[in-house]
Amino acid sequence: MKKVKVEEAVGMVLAHDITRIVPGKFKGVGFKKGHLIQEEDIPELIRLGKHNLYILDISDAYLHEDDAALRIAKAVSGEDIRWTDPSEGKSGIISKAAGLLKINTVGLLKINKLDNIIISTLKNNFPCRKNETVAATRIIPLTIEREKIERLEAIAEEFCPVIRILPYRNLKVGAVVTGTELYEGLIQDEFDEFVGAKVSSYGSEVVKKTLVPDDPAAIADAIRASVEAGCDLILTTGGLSVDPDDATRLGVEQSGANIIAYGAPILPGAMFLYAFIGSTPILGLPACVYYHRITIFDLMLPRVLAGDEITQDDIAGMGHGGLCMSCKKCQYPVCPFGK
Repeated sequence: MKKVKVEEAVGMVLAHDITRIVPGKFKGVGFKKGHLIQEEDIPELIRLGKHNLYILDISDAYLHEDDAALRIAKAVSGEDIRWTDPSEGKSGIISKAAGLLKINTVGLLKINKLDNIIISTLKNNFPCRKNETVAATRIIPLTIEREKIERLEAIAEEFCPVIRILPYRNLKVGAVVTGTELYEGLIQDEFDEFVGAKVSSYGSEVVKKTLVPDDPAAIADAIRASVEAGCDLILTTGGLSVDPDDATRLGVEQSGANIIAYGAPILPGAMFLYAFIGSTPILGLPACVYYHRITIFDLMLPRVLAGDEITQDDIAGMGHGGLCMSCKKCQYPVCPFGK
């Protein structure tokens, strides 16, 4: 790399991006790598503090920051991921589909412990939109040893993929709404507004809804009827409580389902139930889904729709970050809840 006075650089090609910052208004590329320096560029370069420029002559043993960023992004990205052309040496990693972000945190840590290489991501299990930036990468210096990028590529292959998207599936959902007061028409059923709308927002559809009294046998029958109707996911609402004779929990048991977890270290949502009847998941939703804007339902639904495997240990581990801060203006999922 050769250092040249800016006044002597006319006709030469920039070897790296030069950043322009206007406080409070703009931060971005002022002059891009590959720009042919013109006479009229000199005053602006000086205003940007560039009294000297560098002309790069890279040997085969090194990579420029842009080339390195592209190789890193390609190495760590799995299914339904694309990456951007580098700007100022940084490449963005972007979801090609709405879905659940999955990060191999062990592989990510190994890569970020390599000197002069960084990958920054959103949290594992983040529910992301299509075309959302989920990670970004760059090297710290202007150039890096080719051997170091090859080492990163070997780590990425070992933990492949380091970053991927599990796209949401469009599922047929069955709803079993429990409560004798609902069944008898004493209070209004508000499932569609508070629960069904969230199902629809992910592209799935509630195809069968059954109102049942607080009777375990009736609840069990409704669950089995949802399975027979071809539902891919069953939601139950109402009835979950600490009572020994909790009708919903007993109804799930009597349906022949296998309960994976009853109770979760999530607030709101502690009385959550997770079960399977055959291969069909059941989410038992506590009454908080009719009151709080964001609950355990918002953490679990994306994972189920994405086909993610959820174990009892996973649910127990959700206690770290499982307390909703009940902010006056909810920003979920851009917040600590469930992270």
